[in-house]
Amino acid sequence: MVHTYEFELYPQGTSLSATPFDFDGEVKGRSRAEVSRKAVSLLRREIEQRLLHKRPMPKATFGNEPAHTDGIVLIASIDASVDAIDTITASEAAEKLGVSRARVSQMVKSGILEGYTKGNASFITCESVERRLNSKPRPGRPRLSSPKTPKKSSMELEG
Repeated sequence: MVHTYEFELYPQGTSLSATPFDFDGEVKGRSRAEVSRKAVSLLRREIEQRLLHKRPMPKATFGNEPAHTDGIVLIASIDASVDAIDTITASEAAEKLGVSRARVSQMVKSGILEGYTKGNASFITCESVERRLNSKPRPGRPRLSSPKTPKKSSMELEG
């Protein structure tokens, strides 16, 4: 499905910025071409996230006026669907991450990985698998955020 939204493109210091009128976000670049590419990328990320998490799409408004005196309106369009998102199967994700298939399911439920189920098959986004690999998680259980106070020995208690 095609999704089209308007962005405001305006100078900011020595660079250009673009912000969408209908959802949160901002991109910056040195040229109109760079900012336009980044605006399309932001739009794709926003729409794909909403598709993956079954959140409603923002209502697109048109005919917006720039808030900045030297701003212009940029129109960005993408063709996006859940099937078009770059994914691998949960089994492939488990193999890449070196964990069990059940652990991949837990990671999706906890939000560490992103994915969706279609029929009986589970798919995990390649982006979330790469993000997890780049975070270099350590093996074992996570440490407590604050260390426990060491227990006093019986000799310390008597004196």
